[in-house]
Amino acid sequence: MEPVGTVTGILLLVLAATVLVAWWKKEQRSRNYPPGPPALPVIGNLLQLRATDTCKTFCKLSEKYGPVFSLRFGSELVVVVFGYEMVREVLVSRGDEFTDRGRYPLMEKISKDLGLFMSNGETWVQTRRFTLATLRDFGMGKRSVEEQVREETATLLQELARTQGKPFNPAMLLSAAVGNAICRILFGKRFSYDDEEYRCVIQRLAENFYLESSVAGQLYSMLPRLMDRLPGPHHTLFQNNSFIQDFLARKVAEHEATLDSAAPRDFVDAFLCRMEQEKGKAGTPFRWDNMLATIFDLFVAGTETTSITLRYCLLLLLQHPEVAGKVQEEVERVVGPERAPALRDRGAMPYTDAVLHEAQRYLDLIPLGFIRTVKRDTRLGGFTLPKGCTIYPILSSALRNPRHFKNPEAFDPGHFLDEKGEFKKSEAFIPFSAGKRMCVGESLARTQLFLFLTAILQHFQLRQPAGCPRPDLRPDVSGITNIPQPFELCFCPR
Repeated sequence: MEPVGTVTGILLLVLAATVLVAWWKKEQRSRNYPPGPPALPVIGNLLQLRATDTCKTFCKLSEKYGPVFSLRFGSELVVVVFGYEMVREVLVSRGDEFTDRGRYPLMEKISKDLGLFMSNGETWVQTRRFTLATLRDFGMGKRSVEEQVREETATLLQELARTQGKPFNPAMLLSAAVGNAICRILFGKRFSYDDEEYRCVIQRLAENFYLESSVAGQLYSMLPRLMDRLPGPHHTLFQNNSFIQDFLARKVAEHEATLDSAAPRDFVDAFLCRMEQEKGKAGTPFRWDNMLATIFDLFVAGTETTSITLRYCLLLLLQHPEVAGKVQEEVERVVGPERAPALRDRGAMPYTDAVLHEAQRYLDLIPLGFIRTVKRDTRLGGFTLPKGCTIYPILSSALRNPRHFKNPEAFDPGHFLDEKGEFKKSEAFIPFSAGKRMCVGESLARTQLFLFLTAILQHFQLRQPAGCPRPDLRPDVSGITNIPQPFELCFCPR
């Protein structure tokens, strides 16, 4: 009788699952939800996603269900928005309806819905307004930041020269150099590349970007309660974050001990002064926990994202020496061999500008976009989106849109050049997102990418290490972020 009981149990489970799927599809139709594949109880559509390349899965689903379709991550309704026009509608045209950050359990556990990235409502409005104004006060988008980046570039070139053309993985060095730009704004100081604590922070930050987009990181975002109870590398991510947050908190404490409210030195001082002004005010976002979360967001976003992009630029130029040669010709013609490149040169270097834009487009750093939610029941693409459902505006579907880029799957600087060889913009170029929640550090990132890359190519020839296979341009992991595969190259003095 035991086998019969087992078979009966299995049949009952299959029947229950079939009934639930049928109910879900009926519920979906009756409420005019966007279409999507049937979901299983408890885990939803988890088994239908390829954790190693979620964006390709979304692309195939959009071909079947259209530019607006729905999925279930566990019990949570997720709406995927695919294609430039629809993504722009969510981020820009109707941005006020989709401004709020959606549920992202991994970051919620870290930031507690504070800071720039995960906050919503008045906390986000006031924090962002203060951040933008203060970043401008301390040089963002001004000549003073350019001069700081040029100083850092000179130090970076010295370190690269010390490699003497030997095979070298530039990841750590580039992250340290890029991180110093945001550290100058936040803390009014840079860190030596030999500073062990700083190096450890940079290393753990890079590891976290990898873990966040790994299978374990993606599973945590979909099934956080279950993953909290299971062992795995996602726990390392939270340990790393604690280490980074402790480092930042100590720097803030040092500022607090030496603060002169009449002469704020940097972003941290400015926030501390604002905290003092609003002390005792109910509901103010200017308090210790929100300051730490905001500094954490700025440090993380201002370090690893630009470093990854710069690394990928070098990887692409290593794979396309003819492109690197054209950039070097332009650098020699406009800048010359002695003078350091400056931002004023960019307008006279359309090919270099096109290469930088194309590298960012081709890397597709944040393919899934940053998660949003709807503030109230609304309609999109003819469907009803219920209040609180999670929205994935797929930036990759804009950056790889064949209507805007003739060869979307190829690295082609011509995407940003007109018939006369002059630089041309593309409205679908949105690697920093778009609308009110676009990256606050875009101008700093663009400054660093141009100055670092042109200076490197001015002084070095990029060479493939002898006997090593050509690096693979495909991401090492692809989740919320596309992380390039590790590689070595030789910086040979010119």
